[in-house]
Amino acid sequence: MRIRSHGVPAVQITTGAACHLDAQRVHQALHTLSLATLDLLFIENVGNLVCPATFDLGAHRNVTLLSVTEGDDKPAKYPVIFRASDLVVLSKTDLLDVMDDFDTGRAAAALQGLGGGIPLIRTAVRRAPSIDAWLEWIEDELAGRDGVYQRIPARSPLSLPVTYRSGG
Repeated sequence: MRIRSHGVPAVQITTGAACHLDAQRVHQALHTLSLATLDLLFIENVGNLVCPATFDLGAHRNVTLLSVTEGDDKPAKYPVIFRASDLVVLSKTDLLDVMDDFDTGRAAAALQGLGGGIPLIRTAVRRAPSIDAWLEWIEDELAGRDGVYQRIPARSPLSLPVTYRSGG
């Protein structure tokens, strides 16, 4: 409802007793949207960091949200989802002053330990860094598509695309 209140089309997909989205549910939801009017579609797979990593939803890119409020241990604890990521967005970095147990160096080292050079960008809402790096990454990805639909191969050998995943 919050997204729709800004004039952005949004469809909520409920999974019932399942802990994850699946391609069939996403496919059904796509039929409720006017795809010809969309330039960008986010699939936000909210929940734990285990189930969403193992189901291909047919997205072009994988982005995993790592919130400083969730802890710097997540890349080490849930390596599958982070290995499948084309980008990791470290969110809520404006809270690092009060979240003294979150070590950005430890989180970055855990990501690098997974291999593949997964890029990490920092975002914040209330002060620098803002979301500019995230928006720039999206714009760069869209520019590479030349306005024509093409499947962009996932960088990960696991090939588990989900556009946007949230761990908290």
